[in-house]
Amino acid sequence: MSFRPIQRLLVANRGEIARRIFRTCRAMGVETVAVFSDADADMPFVREADEAIRIGPAPSRESYLLTEVILEAARRTRADAIHPGYGFLSENAAFARAVREAGLVFVGPTPEAIESMGSKKAAKALVAAAGVPVVPGYDGADQDPAVLAAKAREIGFPVLLKASAGGGGKGMKRVDEDGQLMDAIESAKREALGAFGDDVLLVEKYVERPRHVEIQIFGDSHGTVRHLFERECSIQRRHQKVLEESPSPALDDALRARMGEAAVKVGQVIGYQNAGTVEFILGQDGSFYFLEVNTRLQVEHPVTEGVTGLDLVREQLRVAEGHPLSFAEPVMRGAALEARLYAEDPASGFLPQSGRLADWHMPPLEGVRVDGGVEAGDEIGIHYDPMIAKIITEGADREEARKRMVRALRALSVHGLATNRDFLLRVLEHPSYVEGAVHTHFIEEHFGAELGAPPSDDALARASIAATLAMHERRRESAPSPAVPSGFRIHRYAPEVVELVASSATTERTLRVEYAHRTRRPGTFDVKVGHAEHVARVLAWDPPSLRLDVDGHRFVARVVLDEERAYVHVGGANVALTVQPRFPERARVAPKGGCTAPMPGKIVKVLVAEGEEVEEGKTLLVMEAMKMEHAVTAPQRGTVRRVDVMEGDQVEADALLVLLDD
Repeated sequence: MSFRPIQRLLVANRGEIARRIFRTCRAMGVETVAVFSDADADMPFVREADEAIRIGPAPSRESYLLTEVILEAARRTRADAIHPGYGFLSENAAFARAVREAGLVFVGPTPEAIESMGSKKAAKALVAAAGVPVVPGYDGADQDPAVLAAKAREIGFPVLLKASAGGGGKGMKRVDEDGQLMDAIESAKREALGAFGDDVLLVEKYVERPRHVEIQIFGDSHGTVRHLFERECSIQRRHQKVLEESPSPALDDALRARMGEAAVKVGQVIGYQNAGTVEFILGQDGSFYFLEVNTRLQVEHPVTEGVTGLDLVREQLRVAEGHPLSFAEPVMRGAALEARLYAEDPASGFLPQSGRLADWHMPPLEGVRVDGGVEAGDEIGIHYDPMIAKIITEGADREEARKRMVRALRALSVHGLATNRDFLLRVLEHPSYVEGAVHTHFIEEHFGAELGAPPSDDALARASIAATLAMHERRRESAPSPAVPSGFRIHRYAPEVVELVASSATTERTLRVEYAHRTRRPGTFDVKVGHAEHVARVLAWDPPSLRLDVDGHRFVARVVLDEERAYVHVGGANVALTVQPRFPERARVAPKGGCTAPMPGKIVKVLVAEGEEVEEGKTLLVMEAMKMEHAVTAPQRGTVRRVDVMEGDQVEADALLVLLDD
């Protein structure tokens, strides 16, 4: 391979990975080009590129997945290389080939390597022939659901259904008993077809209480393949990772060497170039089995950067130019941890969320890196993955990295829609996680249905006082004479009352705050929250920062006032409060027996008809939103009176879908 310097790089992706790649490009003196859909026109990654090209409407199939449109953007901007990021076209061999046929450098593996690993079935056979252990299962050509079901029964429950053409949890279903089998096969095929255009499934024996451990590999065009140690990725929900770390608590030097050797062997078999990841399932007895190769840069690559000191994107660009690997035998230093912050509600089964991000603020902290794709005021839409950002911490050892992550998440103010921030904190502080006793069912085992936790009474009280006094300060600033506090009267200060509602998926609390200014103490208030009485003093108000003294306890609250909402970050807690109007209008209430959309999305399957008798819990229809399927179930036993949607309909959140009679 001849040397081809990269002068101008187009990133065929969006969000945080585009920003991450741009950051390295700036350091290397490489010019950058962004492509964007209509939904992303005002996003930070578009502003940060040297040039940006619109490529189509919001749906990815009409923009980010269009090879010719992306190549035309490269031609228009005179880009000489394309980086695919992850997701979208990153593991599409036809795209990689089209990029090279257009005379451009593809920053990734060869099309042949992508093809060899693109089918889980073919990949499994290839690596097994090379002596790499694989999980027992069925990968035959006969994809009749009845055949798949029969093979699953032969293998023995539990089994795992997996989309042969993809990853990321799409088209993946665990089946524990025969009664679930046919529905799971149908759903997995439908999900796989929608995500990858291919509904071929694999059936594999499910390894109980496994760990998910992956090895980062790197190859160059000179025939060298090396590994950069492991990442522990066992903390998952819906088969998607939420916490990753290196080194793995389960690996000693000997096991690390064996798994690294197996990963390198996989890379050598397929002549791998550039960055890739070999994923393994690790059993409790130390046995490990090949899962797949991700022929791209991984979401969690900063973990490897944290323990090796390498910039993997820089290494990718150098290898794509024709350079040999810049490292020989890397040395692992310390520990690193990554938490994926998602717009999702754990209390509602990790249901993805959409809406405007009212606040996003992380103060600078030692050993903390934030790779984010959004800023305060940005919209989180329904068309793409709901990941907001990645928080990465480094430490001298695992415990230091973990404590830094806890501190970072507590310091993060994120408001406007539900996120998994508090849930990540609960995982990080769980005794079993602290001990390193993790596996892929960690969340189900330790949390079950108790995935959400409302703010504590103390956090609610402090947040309500902070919100109330911040609103007072804002009114005072806009008054004709800011020196006169609200509630002022000729003879006395009259007490004022504010009602605030703190709500979550499982709870709703109304907080009545009564406060009055002390006549001879400027900035000091008698405050009553419920039956508890306090003395509060405003020490400083520099929006959105409010410095308070409450009963001698001094602290700083971040208060973002947004119309009738007050978003408060105080004492490590994020509390969203709704200010109740004095004369509230009657809220719109769904009719009794009404089944509504939990979020905006597309109806992909209607499973009931008018007049049909249904049992409580029966799936009435299936929605697709943020690349995942969501079942809408009957809240009670009854008769279907009305079905208001058809397959293919786009619906908004809270739209009435099905109406049941008792």
